[in-house]
Amino acid sequence: MADRHNRDIDRPRAPLPEPLPVATIDAHAHLEIVTNTSADSVEVGEVIEEARSVGVDRIVQVGYSAQQSQWCVDAATKWDTAVLAAVALHPNEAPVVKDLATDLKIIETLANHPRVRAIGETGLDYFRTPPELRGVQQDSFKWHIELAKKTGKALVIHDRDSHDDVLSILLEVGAPDKTIFHCFSGDEEMAKTCIERGYILSFAGTLTFKNAPALREAVKLVPIDQLLVETDSPFLSPMPNRGALNTPANIATIVRAMAAERNQDLGELANALSDNGERIFGSFARSS
Repeated sequence: MADRHNRDIDRPRAPLPEPLPVATIDAHAHLEIVTNTSADSVEVGEVIEEARSVGVDRIVQVGYSAQQSQWCVDAATKWDTAVLAAVALHPNEAPVVKDLATDLKIIETLANHPRVRAIGETGLDYFRTPPELRGVQQDSFKWHIELAKKTGKALVIHDRDSHDDVLSILLEVGAPDKTIFHCFSGDEEMAKTCIERGYILSFAGTLTFKNAPALREAVKLVPIDQLLVETDSPFLSPMPNRGALNTPANIATIVRAMAAERNQDLGELANALSDNGERIFGSFARSS
């Protein structure tokens, strides 16, 4: 993960889009890669304020390693009306960490923090993980599913080139009540399966890519209460800024594209996505 991340932080940022008429939520971001700074830095605050200026006033900061998951918790504690955390070992991390048991113990401890509202991103990734390591990846996914159920928190799934096995494992182990397919990458048939099972589909900037007609068809099928939007920043900047460094502000561009595909009023959609985020992750309000 680290090498990929280091390449991405050198990209220029996408320009700020036109503000949304109603404030909404970025359901999946990696602010530490956007800024390459500490969780309490001025730079993180600036990214949050830029997003707020265009109607994106809440962000779910998502984990992928033990160390970075601690960063997520620190950010959610510091920016505690704007940020909530998810914690996990990414499926590409699980097979290669030096001490998997220790790292999973760290995730388990962090999962009990009150600002942690999801377990993720976990799942399967057969694009980067060779066949001989996929068993470890699958075991890690199952462990994270059980942690989500034990803590009563949402599960955030990373699924790349592994649709069938992800769906099979969810049936085998039993999916948590709130199961989110982050950066949904399936087609209409997979969307129908997920919808039938009550899963939540989160769409990213890939929705706007010219080579993603299947995603545009899939997003039309999703019932409004099973829909989320995300940037996965700093990755996957939406068109017309594909290739730029993505930030949570670009939720405004993605929601506009989503509204156009669904033939839905922009304000109504932004409001529904906001309500969904609060229902799934809970209130972003300052802790008492």
